[in-house]
Amino acid sequence: MNAGLRYVLIGIGVLLLLAQFIPVDRTSPPVTGVVDAPEEVMLTLRRSCWDCHSNETRWPWYGYLAPVSWRLSQHVTEGREHVNFTEWTGYGTEDLEEIYEDIADEVREEGMPLKDYLLAHRSAVLSNADRERLITWAETAREGLPAR
Repeated sequence: MNAGLRYVLIGIGVLLLLAQFIPVDRTSPPVTGVVDAPEEVMLTLRRSCWDCHSNETRWPWYGYLAPVSWRLSQHVTEGREHVNFTEWTGYGTEDLEEIYEDIADEVREEGMPLKDYLLAHRSAVLSNADRERLITWAETAREGLPAR
């Protein structure tokens, strides 16, 4: 190996080592109110959505290694901002209307779960029956909200 390549590889190694010291938010705020859904829907939500859309995230071992930890933390932060199934009771009717619509749309368009999440979590893949169940639940729940 030539000296220039060796220095480049050493430099990359040092940068990766130093990257481990950049703090990543892996907090799990308290659960304030869990979504009320039928048992089969809950099982699907917990299997395929819960890690990014709840305050009960299970951080995998690779979630502690930069730069992967940065991406995972970003996914969870953004996921919780869009919908948090463990802060459900804090949402108002307008929020819930939008959330239910977004859930149905994202599931229908196969935007959720994210493809890179599915690479490491094969059990989170939604079957056609899972998709139909979530879409039906979200649309029915949205229709059942009180009129504004």
